[in-house]
Amino acid sequence: MEEQKRNALTVPLAIVVAGALIAGALFLTNKKSPDTVKTDETKIAKSEIQIEPVTADDHILGNPKAPIMIVEFSDTECPFCKDFHTTMHKVIDTYGKTGKVAWVYRHFPIDTLHSKARKEAEATECAAELGGNDGFWKYIDGIYKKTPSNNGLDLSLLPKIAEENGLNKTEFETCLNSGRYADKVEKQYKDAVAAGGQGTPYTVIITKYEKIPISEGAIPFSGGPINMKLILDDLISKN
Repeated sequence: MEEQKRNALTVPLAIVVAGALIAGALFLTNKKSPDTVKTDETKIAKSEIQIEPVTADDHILGNPKAPIMIVEFSDTECPFCKDFHTTMHKVIDTYGKTGKVAWVYRHFPIDTLHSKARKEAEATECAAELGGNDGFWKYIDGIYKKTPSNNGLDLSLLPKIAEENGLNKTEFETCLNSGRYADKVEKQYKDAVAAGGQGTPYTVIITKYEKIPISEGAIPFSGGPINMKLILDDLISKN
């Protein structure tokens, strides 16, 4: 969870237990400090969630035609995003293999906190250009393994991560230096803002019937009163 204007752990957070999902629409936010978690619920109409539709141009892990699409807007230098990345892999291991859930990764670099994240986002796109969808996912996994978060990754490692994942280092560097994916990253940043994102990770779950935003929360896979497993089990039973 990262705010754009201040690096504080206390952020607005609101979320609704999956069992309380109401047909039509639901807004989940989360308000979390180091010591407390407050749960609350607010309804929001589906029409208020303005998000670009998922297409073949997206980076998708899992079944592209899954009835439940989890669109994550993320910043590779956000420590909460790093945690949530592990959570989302657990989601796909649990639900993706049966084709019920897919994970869509989009960029949301918070420049005021993480000046390196935008270039890292461009690097993942170069990995996708050279290695396809698999290349993208291997590369972004590599970034999260290498970075200590909070703008701590040495950008000179970006070509090395590419090489470690089987990509041509020279071609990768040419792509990255060209800046040709800067516009794509900026477009996804604006999409995150339009969809209601104010911090990272910001997630929108899309089903046949509704769009469910999970604001500024690195929700765990299981455990505690609110978790991804609880939410997804409920949604799967309805979709």
